[in-house]
Amino acid sequence: MKTGARRKARELVLQALYQADVNGSHEVEAQLDTLCENFLISKKAMPYARELLEGISRNIQKIDSLITENAKNWRVDRMSIIDRNILRLGVFEVAFNEQVPATVAINEAIEIAKRFSADDSASFINGILDAVNYGQGKKQ
Repeated sequence: MKTGARRKARELVLQALYQADVNGSHEVEAQLDTLCENFLISKKAMPYARELLEGISRNIQKIDSLITENAKNWRVDRMSIIDRNILRLGVFEVAFNEQVPATVAINEAIEIAKRFSADDSASFINGILDAVNYGQGKKQ
């Protein structure tokens, strides 16, 4: 799968997580299905999008704990919805997905933040993901 398809998958998952968060729903897979029905989504992006969504859903409590531990003076529920969900996506890839190098996962989260979030969010997200990666003693 090309990087372009993976980026699209990440953006799709972010949108599904965002919708579920705004709606107060835990039905993120239903959100993903709705997005796919309403928008022309590349078939190449779907398998990785589902893999990400399942992994994030399965590990959400651990992911949120890692975010809280590494975000100095920030609680997950105080973060903007978009930043919180970019971080969930990034933390999953850094800490739980061995297929993606941490540097790639962090860079992807930063690029997505630049596209979807506030101007200062990219550096905020970078700092937290770097701390998670360092704390995990993980991959390059």
